[in-house]
Amino acid sequence: MLRASGGRALRQDVLVADSFQDRVEQYLGRSGQRARGVRVVPLTGDASDRRYFRLISPEGQTMVLAAYPAAFDETLPFLNVTRLLDQMPVPVPDILDEAPDLGLLLLEDLGDVTLQAHLGLATSEEHGRLYREAVRLIAALQSRGAELASDAYLPYGIAFDEAKLGWEMDFFLKHYLLGYRGVQLDEGTHTAIRAELKLLVERLAAEPRVLCHRDYHSRNLMLHSQRLYLIDYQDARLGPDTYDLASLLRDSYVDLSDSTVNWLLAYFLALTGRPEAEAEFRERFDVMSLQRNLKALGTFGYQTTAKQNPVYIQYIPRTLRYVRTNLARYRQFGRLHDLLAAHVDELK
Repeated sequence: MLRASGGRALRQDVLVADSFQDRVEQYLGRSGQRARGVRVVPLTGDASDRRYFRLISPEGQTMVLAAYPAAFDETLPFLNVTRLLDQMPVPVPDILDEAPDLGLLLLEDLGDVTLQAHLGLATSEEHGRLYREAVRLIAALQSRGAELASDAYLPYGIAFDEAKLGWEMDFFLKHYLLGYRGVQLDEGTHTAIRAELKLLVERLAAEPRVLCHRDYHSRNLMLHSQRLYLIDYQDARLGPDTYDLASLLRDSYVDLSDSTVNWLLAYFLALTGRPEAEAEFRERFDVMSLQRNLKALGTFGYQTTAKQNPVYIQYIPRTLRYVRTNLARYRQFGRLHDLLAAHVDELK
């Protein structure tokens, strides 16, 4: 967002925008796209530092140009993880061209319809079909991910370990509780909250690990040619088998009924041959959801206060509701509930 005040910040934003545009123009020229009369339409960005542009040919064919902040090489995570996912196979956009020196990738255009956007128009039958498909894709990621494990792929060298999960909880404290809510904690309370969050982190970090998308929710699933495609998977890594399910079924952007969540969890367990594990799996799912939703609150707070991007404020109430439900459901989180609810009324 460009701000009227703060000349230095405004100038930096303009320079960044010019840098992206200059590189796009270079690519259009040397690839022959400009000579073909291709039009360029900027697309709405996400919370990342990438920019996206739709290329439209005179015949109406479209492609998407992903612009990275700088040049890259073959170790770019998106390229590495795409090669892995192509072997499963799970649906991901085709890479049509690469311009590493310009920091650009030309991708198959999956359109503009995310799962989140489609749900408002979907019948209950279609809604169920798409979520079953989404759950099947998680099962495929986990099963095929185990079979394809190799040091050649980046996700197998990184994990949701104590360091990563703990960093995310500190991110929640800094950017949501202290930053967005403006809470002032004395040293004793701050230490007590971190100690409770550490217990949560230790439990999750000790679980067996599978391949995880890392950000598997309704905004990162595109509906294209009547099927779901994965996007934004470049940060894939190893983590608990409940991680992607928590992202999907406790999604800050979508309301799912408890009965729907229960049914989809049972469906996942049936797919993976563990129908008898429902009670144990449900508790692990709730614990993972709690951590995931706390991290989401940190992200929303950061986008609002540090990035001056208020669009995520609308998703905070739903996320707080998820957190309150899981804090209240398990006695082990009683102390954490009391500490946070003393400063966040929505958690009482």
